Amino acid sequence: MQDVNIKIIDRDGVKHDIVAPTDMAMNLMEVVRSYELAEEGTIGICGGMAMCASCQCYVKSEHNLPEMTDDEDAMLAEAFNVEDNSRLGCQIQITPELEGLEVELAPED
Repeated sequence: MQDVNIKIIDRDGVKHDIVAPTDMAMNLMEVVRSYELAEEGTIGICGGMAMCASCQCYVKSEHNLPEMTDDEDAMLAEAFNVEDNSRLGCQIQITPELEGLEVELAPED
């Protein structure tokens, strides 16, 4: 059992240092929801199926994340406020390799 330290910048620009478990099969979107870092009903609307982009975030650190799936790529192609470092939080599983990850939540609109 190992927890990882992650920095999440919320939609108000506030940086949160959080501890996320690697042994609960959680993804980044679920961590954001469990720490209540986004207003209720504004993140993970599709339940983590890569179908809404409400959990879009910008990866600020130099981590080698798993390859983007076709579903994630297609969803980001239709989303707003997409940057080169955009990913869907629901597609980033919490693993020991994410120690020190820093992300910023994309704007809601």
